[in-house]
Amino acid sequence: MDFGFILASAAGEIFSPTTAAYALAALGLAVHFGYSGLLNFGQAGFMAVGAYGFAISTLTFGVPFFVGLLIAVAAAAVFALLLGIPTLRLRADYLAIVTIAAAEIVRYIVTTNQLTKVTGSANGLAAFEGGFYAMNPFPEGSYFGMSNRDFFIRVVGWVLVAICCTLVWLLMRSPWGRVLKGIREDENAVRSLGKNVYAYKMQALIIGGVLGALAGMIFTLPRGAVQPANYGTELTFFLYTCLLLGGLGTVLGPVIGAMIFWVVLSLTQGVLYGLIESGAITWLNTVQAGQLRYILVGVALMLLMIFRPQGVFGNKKELAFA
Repeated sequence: MDFGFILASAAGEIFSPTTAAYALAALGLAVHFGYSGLLNFGQAGFMAVGAYGFAISTLTFGVPFFVGLLIAVAAAAVFALLLGIPTLRLRADYLAIVTIAAAEIVRYIVTTNQLTKVTGSANGLAAFEGGFYAMNPFPEGSYFGMSNRDFFIRVVGWVLVAICCTLVWLLMRSPWGRVLKGIREDENAVRSLGKNVYAYKMQALIIGGVLGALAGMIFTLPRGAVQPANYGTELTFFLYTCLLLGGLGTVLGPVIGAMIFWVVLSLTQGVLYGLIESGAITWLNTVQAGQLRYILVGVALMLLMIFRPQGVFGNKKELAFA
């Protein structure tokens, strides 16, 4: 078993485009749940809306990259409005029910056979990333062992993560952010001060949803394809794992949590596959090992919740509202 290769593969996940996408989506959940107290179980739906909004606008209407980007962001904002208008005046658990159902509805809609020409049905859509890579300023060659395309998407993904983290940090330090935190702690007290709690919640839902849509684009661009199977309910729970690992009410927490999540997944997979190939484990095949690694991550998360429930960068004060 080549431990050097396993460690190198795990280290490569720290700054992978997928990790950047998870960091963005988990940051959106931090705006929703960590700062606003909105129990959104449908972040995978926002990611799907962003990815499909960009892919469909590019393939069907032939729009330039930045127009497709704006369409994806606008679609996420509309999706947030559709979810928030009937639920944000009600208890938090209603939003949880609506969001998890809405995410599944989106996934089933894009798999409908009648929409195959638009959404690709279960096969999804492909070959829509040309406009993005046409902007690649890096010439052909190797960059830290990566192709210029792979290096470009990593740079774009992590620059976007840095920009979004900075914007969220500035928002949460502003009077708007302080009101949002007050709503998380006691929305009745904030309402008694004359603040429009409903409007603040809606704004937070839209901002977090837009971050999810951007994450959906970064998630699908390296693959060159968008498939509905990638946006199941389990994706949202993986994002919550990243959020809990890093800390609920923090800006960098979701980013570090996403890095830890993918490094641990890569390490456990590499070690299990290595043990199977070397014959040290004979009662397990590679398919079962792929499932076992999620079990191990789940056990690690349980231990984290027992011994450090505030996450790596969180503090116990942030748990007062939970």
